[in-house]
Amino acid sequence: MSSLQDQLLKAGLTTKDKANKAKSAQRKKKKIARKQKQDIVDESKLAAEQLIAEKADKARELNQIKNAEAEEKAVLAQIKQIIDSNQQDTGKPAVSFNFSDNGAIKSLDVSNEVHRHLSNGRLAITRLDGAYKLIPTPVAAKIMQRSDDFIVLINEPTEEVSEDDPYADYQIPDDLMW
Repeated sequence: MSSLQDQLLKAGLTTKDKANKAKSAQRKKKKIARKQKQDIVDESKLAAEQLIAEKADKARELNQIKNAEAEEKAVLAQIKQIIDSNQQDTGKPAVSFNFSDNGAIKSLDVSNEVHRHLSNGRLAITRLDGAYKLIPTPVAAKIMQRSDDFIVLINEPTEEVSEDDPYADYQIPDDLMW
């Protein structure tokens, strides 16, 4: 196997004089590098490595964006599934429950019992695909951990006092010490 230089000489693409000059230039370069104890820097190799690193960074960024989008879609699907599986019935419409949604007053026809549950914080109102749905408050709390965009109304839970309670008129102070 002959060297590339020999092959070029045989093909007539270069002359013996040019080949000798190229050999001596290469030898001088190596000799200077040894004397100065410097590594020979191959600029094309460095440029190629830098290009590969840049491509890897771009690919990594694109993968992060795709993963974030996929995660967002998964969370949205989870929220829709949670709302659909825990949706409560509005009952036989007897009264109108009014609430605020993005500054607009909306109303939902519900039964008296559902109205009481909404007022006492046992049920929450969510918006899904342009429709309002009722779900239990603990389920709404789980949805809020994922995204606040779907929850329209959650009232603070209050304890209901039974009408038959003989001590309903006597409130217990919060700072009572025994």
